[in-house]
Amino acid sequence: MLQQGKPTPQLHQWLDRLAPVVKEARATLCRLKPGKLMLRSGCERDEDGNFYLTFFWQEYVISCDSFAVRQAETGKEPSSFTQSLILTYLATADGTTPSSRWVGFRDLPDGLFYVQAFQGYSGNRLVRELQDGVEGFRRACEGLGGDLLEIGDVGYAFTVLPRVHLALVYWCGDEEFPSQARVLFEDTSAHYMPTDGLAILGSQLVGRVLKAAH
Repeated sequence: MLQQGKPTPQLHQWLDRLAPVVKEARATLCRLKPGKLMLRSGCERDEDGNFYLTFFWQEYVISCDSFAVRQAETGKEPSSFTQSLILTYLATADGTTPSSRWVGFRDLPDGLFYVQAFQGYSGNRLVRELQDGVEGFRRACEGLGGDLLEIGDVGYAFTVLPRVHLALVYWCGDEEFPSQARVLFEDTSAHYMPTDGLAILGSQLVGRVLKAAH
């Protein structure tokens, strides 16, 4: 679930163009050979030839003919919003090797124009709503399987799609400066998702950490 309350600008933009996004992504995927799609995106294929991948710790199956998306465990069709993110990832992926080099939102394509808004509903929201401060942050991130990073006072990396990795970093405050948190991205992330999609993923990650902390 995304941030409670007012939807983010990126979410509004995404919802406004959801249908054409899905249509365009499916058209792109239909032109790709299965082997190239797997090589570019890191997805796998099952015995029926369908593709599957994990998105935020849940496995999804994507049909090889119509590119319909379903939850692997239940067979249910997820929301159009989730489908659009998964299909956009598959259609955007170009096979660039993930770099393990972390950058802020401002360093993504066109990110500088939206960094203040993004920080408001991601890192600032995390600090504002987090219970138990850094210890609550640590427990929530470890509960979600985050990998510890040597950045900030405490930081964790998460795999949200096969080749999209996000990090959450927390700096403890003191008498002079308040606590701060930021979402970081690999500098290769734009090879797998447009910037507005990455903003949505960052917001979703913050929401899931807050939910785990509560």
